[in-house]
Amino acid sequence: MIYSNSEIRRQDRVLDEQPALNLLKTGEYGVLSMHCVESGVYSVPINYVWDGDKSIYLHCAPEGRKLRCLEKDNAVSFCIVGRTNVISEKFTTEYESIILECRAYRNLPAVERMNALAFILDKYSPDDKASGLKYAEKSFNRTEIIRLEIKNWSGKCKNTVK
Repeated sequence: MIYSNSEIRRQDRVLDEQPALNLLKTGEYGVLSMHCVESGVYSVPINYVWDGDKSIYLHCAPEGRKLRCLEKDNAVSFCIVGRTNVISEKFTTEYESIILECRAYRNLPAVERMNALAFILDKYSPDDKASGLKYAEKSFNRTEIIRLEIKNWSGKCKNTVK
């Protein structure tokens, strides 16, 4: 997992790695973008969880357009946007975002899939984890887990307060 901002045109807007890691850990959702051989580019907003290392986990139904796209081409982009603030009178927006280049993998072992669901519960439903795990076990066969292996990533921000 290589963090590099060398391709960012506005080097004055580079997001340092530590705040980028925080955004990766705490972001509410990301936008998964992929190439669909038959229909072009397809993007979808989706909840995620980072494993603290080099993988992001997504959950979804076991069929659908997203999965059909990934069967043909598993190279994807995942974008997470953090805080934003429109400053109307200055005609600008403060923001922070990260973009990750990844490979997507399906058909994961059952243990990895259940661990991913536990990570998701830790992030989004920590006070209801026990009942969430029971729910996950009951719906396990109706749930697909996608692992995004992060290859490269970068971050950008704009803060008008200096």
